[in-house]
Amino acid sequence: MQTIQTPPLRPSPLDPLRKPTSHFLSITRKPPASVSRRLPFVSASASASTVSAAKREKDPKKRVVITGMGLVSVFGNDVDAYYEKLLAGESGITAIDRFDASKFPTRFGGQIRGFKSEGYIDGKNDRRLDDCLRYCIVAGKKALENADLAPDRIGKIDKERAGVLVGTGMGGLTVFSDGVQALIEKGYRKITPFFIPYAITNMGSALLAIDLGFMGPNYSISTACATSNYCFYAAANHIRRGEADMMIAGGTEAAIIPIGLGGFVACRALSQRNDDPKTASRPWDKARDGFVMGEGAGVLVMESLEHAMKRDAPIIAEYLGGAVNCDAYHMTDPRSDGLGVSSCIQSSLEDAGVSPEEVNYINAHATSTVVGDLAEVNAIKKVFKNTSGIKMNATKSMIGHCLGAAGGLEAIATVKAITTGWVHPTINQFNPEPAVEFDTVPNTKQQHEVNVAISNSFGFGGHNSVVAFSAFKP
Repeated sequence: MQTIQTPPLRPSPLDPLRKPTSHFLSITRKPPASVSRRLPFVSASASASTVSAAKREKDPKKRVVITGMGLVSVFGNDVDAYYEKLLAGESGITAIDRFDASKFPTRFGGQIRGFKSEGYIDGKNDRRLDDCLRYCIVAGKKALENADLAPDRIGKIDKERAGVLVGTGMGGLTVFSDGVQALIEKGYRKITPFFIPYAITNMGSALLAIDLGFMGPNYSISTACATSNYCFYAAANHIRRGEADMMIAGGTEAAIIPIGLGGFVACRALSQRNDDPKTASRPWDKARDGFVMGEGAGVLVMESLEHAMKRDAPIIAEYLGGAVNCDAYHMTDPRSDGLGVSSCIQSSLEDAGVSPEEVNYINAHATSTVVGDLAEVNAIKKVFKNTSGIKMNATKSMIGHCLGAAGGLEAIATVKAITTGWVHPTINQFNPEPAVEFDTVPNTKQQHEVNVAISNSFGFGGHNSVVAFSAFKP
């Protein structure tokens, strides 16, 4: 696709999704010390603490904590097992066998096999649902279990103040594709009545809320591969504005079907390393030739600190802040000057109340595309002048690019790095680009005490999103 050249642009001061900065004002109330026993935390350096002490949110009604995580992935549906596979540097990329891909120039991906929804979705609905919806429901319910809100305990929360915001980039693509095929081959009478409901992007959030009885904010966001981070950002702001006590937020995607694969082939975006699929996703490597499709769902349970403390929830980590913006440049190509991404990172740190010097881990978008990987790195360098203490890795090197679910699965990897003290490797680093100048954790996991982490996600349309996490510190 031809790149459109435009004159340099200034970032707009307007951000319609961004909340007011009044949450930086602190109050004197402090949470009880007993909460600190939940999980060990990493203390920031004295200088970093001094920089951030006056900025970070202190109001327990506006501090947003992570109390549960749930996923569906190429490595299964268990968060700990998923992260163990990542730490081991295992690739989940294999030949596609869900359909005959022999005529496609790309014939591999991060295809999920053996997915089971028993205990989470009843059999009748399970047979009807698009995988995009099935992944959403299972990941959402597993996140609630992780948050100590299994079905026998969920009745203790105020469901009118609990919401769901799980987005998707592509929606129910299988249902949509099957509906179009039925129309063409058999006529409109053969289109299932579930065609529209199960194809639209908001239905994952809706079905999960219907199942749980959650009556708070409920919708979806669809910003291509930036979707999950947009959902985290919006969900946190619902909590900070007092509109919800709890939000289930994240992304879901199931696009490894003929029309999905064919569409990205047509964009010339995919790797064609069919002879060695496991090494195809190689962010920052000189021989990278495109991204690898993945699928799944990644969901967080986000709560106000006050609400989490009141119900004695297991606090895993803290969401510090985030930002979203647009390159306003090109449908698929990143800005060559990196202005959109760098300003988004800066805005996320401002929202989080942290300085660039406090960030020492970046889970990069890093899709393994020729232009995108270095464009992101160049934008990051504009914000972080000293890269020596920062670890930066790419989850997509192992699970592929999960599109609207990518940010959700990568947020879980980011939080696990915080809680375990280990960052997973970026695999397939055979001949790294010398211009990167970051420790990309090449091929082998590294022990690393994470102070503040950011996770980047960018999508077609120039959608940029960055979210920041840290260990919970009462």
